Amino acid sequence: MTTPSLFHSARRTGPAGPLSGVKVLDLSAYIAGPYGCTLLADQGADVIKVEPPGGDNLRQYPSTLQGENRAFLGVNRSKQGAVLDLKNAADRAALLALADEADVLVHNFRPGVPERLGIDFDQLSARNPRLIYCAVTGYGEEGPLRDRAGYDQVLQAMTGMCVLQGKPGCEPELTYGSPVDYYAAALVAAGVASALFERERSGRGQFVGISLLRSALTMQSARLICAEGETLDIWRDMRSGGITGLYPTAGGHLYLSANTPRFWHALCRLTGLTELGDDPRYDSVRKRAEHAGEIVPRLKEVLMTRDARAWEELLADQVPCSVARPVEDMFDHPQVLAEELIEPIAHDALGSYRGVTRPIKYGRTPGPDPFAAPLLGQDTVRMKRGAPD
Repeated sequence: MTTPSLFHSARRTGPAGPLSGVKVLDLSAYIAGPYGCTLLADQGADVIKVEPPGGDNLRQYPSTLQGENRAFLGVNRSKQGAVLDLKNAADRAALLALADEADVLVHNFRPGVPERLGIDFDQLSARNPRLIYCAVTGYGEEGPLRDRAGYDQVLQAMTGMCVLQGKPGCEPELTYGSPVDYYAAALVAAGVASALFERERSGRGQFVGISLLRSALTMQSARLICAEGETLDIWRDMRSGGITGLYPTAGGHLYLSANTPRFWHALCRLTGLTELGDDPRYDSVRKRAEHAGEIVPRLKEVLMTRDARAWEELLADQVPCSVARPVEDMFDHPQVLAEELIEPIAHDALGSYRGVTRPIKYGRTPGPDPFAAPLLGQDTVRMKRGAPD
């Protein structure tokens, strides 16, 4: 009789996803690796999150949620959870047994740590040649910075993102919300999925390397272009000629974008600035950039005559724009509800919580129902003894 897989959870219900049956071992912490594994879980993969005895450090981050951490819940949905001390021989043996069964293993240890623990690619692929082994690092596996700890905002500062966010002549600014981490998570999911596809052809697993450095640079691909003969100190700002951006209004702020001729003329007509739309000095994005000092003050003056929501109602069907809303507004936004992007999820300690659930929509294989991020070590005993659900 075949022993049921430890990777399949009784909590996994609903239709199949495109990755149903794929078994993922998540040894990572914080955001990039864990959320990459969550994206795989959203697509139907069975994911076991393995944490050290103290738990993923993200559990300890500040949170106003009593007894739980919002960030951990949001980053780790639809996973089973086990606590294993990889310096302990018995726990390491339990991990190796899981790795032997897994299709995918993801970790974010610094280079050199997996070798010391005996779970590097060479050792695990010798045991399981079909294993997709994904390492998430700060700076990559080679080079002078390979051993440094990398974090989202450190990489923002290093790669020019902070300078870009700051206004010309002002101090650099951080972008909050961990964009480098979340883009790295998307690269984890994409890299693993393509490696699984290739394995269907070759029958062999492989190493997949994702780094925050790769993520931060890839996010800036449109700026990181230097043609032959150019100097490096050229203008790389792509903020749409100084017209597109956030504007104060009589109440709140409005973001608007008017790069195309259609949107520019609509903006001018609806704001009563028709003469700007008819002026040949402003009839291209580049020309408007050159004359932003003339256009922006007039636009600001007009936008101060109504509040942001009134402008959005007037403009939005013809000019891309939005009120600058707090994230809390997204829980009940009609578009978010229509797309079923936020759903209630049952939780053993909290009763339930609402959170993002399906970032990708599939027509034929929509994927199983999401379930809550694991309590610390909730499945440890079952993992160690090898018992099925």
